[in-house]
Amino acid sequence: MTAPVIDIHPHVISEDRGSYPLKPLGGRQSGWSAARPLSGDALLRAMDDAGVARAAIVQTSTAYGFDNSYVADVVAAHPGRLTGVCSIDVLAENAVDVLRTWVEERGMTGLRLFTTGSTMPGQADWLDDERTFPVWAWAEAHDIPVCVQMTPEGQPRLRNLLRRFPAAKVILDHLTQPSIESGPPYPGAATLFELADYDNVYLKVTTENFQHSRDGAASPETWFGRIFEVFGARRIAWGSNFPAAEGTLPELVGMARDQLSFLSAEDADWVFSRTAQSLYPVLASVGAAR
Repeated sequence: MTAPVIDIHPHVISEDRGSYPLKPLGGRQSGWSAARPLSGDALLRAMDDAGVARAAIVQTSTAYGFDNSYVADVVAAHPGRLTGVCSIDVLAENAVDVLRTWVEERGMTGLRLFTTGSTMPGQADWLDDERTFPVWAWAEAHDIPVCVQMTPEGQPRLRNLLRRFPAAKVILDHLTQPSIESGPPYPGAATLFELADYDNVYLKVTTENFQHSRDGAASPETWFGRIFEVFGARRIAWGSNFPAAEGTLPELVGMARDQLSFLSAEDADWVFSRTAQSLYPVLASVGAAR
């Protein structure tokens, strides 16, 4: 592998509750963020240990909700290696102004919509609410990729948005966590495969997917092989989900490389680096200070 390894899904959590108070979505902090807080400096050390050159830090919604201050401060301290993905209340009347501030004043280069998760189980019904349309339009116009953490049940709402905003780059966190236990040809992921018809849809394959790749009759080579066959490596990027995912970052990188070892060198470069750079150009245009 010749391209620098880029992680598009680590998280950071400060132990300084005074400067960065908790405001978790769902009203309670996630267990992992309480048990395994990871400072920005600790993330950089872990990246060095794992051979990860750069990263797009994803807001820890289950600790800070819509207050992206810690991510922004960490990114500002390490602009040569990091960028940030913020979360906002997309239903708020001033949502576009809030997003503009995080992007233009605080340096965020991505947006994440948290429609399900450990503190908010189930699938939220607001994804395609018309009140979100101004945010989608602004993100589309300014080439801000939108990560969506969702379940397969939310895909009809997502399709509504994809038809309305055909140029908006959409990244599906954790492959939307489809059911794969039945094995090939993976009928439980049929609706995910159908989303490949939308050229603006990208997939984020994470540790969570690797941990479940052998569930039931599934196997890493048949499951991920099908994913790459349908979407192509240029629309797939790797994210560690560290430290939400247990284990050291070198272990999580090793797991990903092992399960994707069937890929060609070129496809591996896309999933571990070049797709990330296409989504977050700042990670391609700056040097990685080591």
